[in-house]
Amino acid sequence: MPVDGAQLWTLNQRLLSVVMDACTPELAELGLETKEFFVLAEVEASRYPAEIATALLLPKASVTVYVRNLVAKGFVRREIDDEDLRRHRLVLTGEGAEARDRALAALAAEYDRRLARITPQDRAELRRILQDLLAPPA
Repeated sequence: MPVDGAQLWTLNQRLLSVVMDACTPELAELGLETKEFFVLAEVEASRYPAEIATALLLPKASVTVYVRNLVAKGFVRREIDDEDLRRHRLVLTGEGAEARDRALAALAAEYDRRLARITPQDRAELRRILQDLLAPPA
């Protein structure tokens, strides 16, 4: 029986959704909504809201709202960019780093609970497959 790429994509999306839904209470305890968590987790890699929007495939207006919320919660700070005084870069605060790390730990724990259902060999194979899928085309 042939494997349908759309079906695999759908199954992967369902898994990610189930894991995120299971982590919602922990995120809420940290004061984070799901999309705020993704923005918070991206701040160190992408210092500007437009870069975050591109990286996360979110509308710029939505990222602006999430960033505003994260600033109000004390998780992120805006600083004037020394190279372009018209721009503000985002900086993760100590509280933001702690919230991000705790949220990532909750996410990892939930994903690990799911992975425990398969053998160590299958987990290793899954890792190899995912790395292959993420590698640039040859």
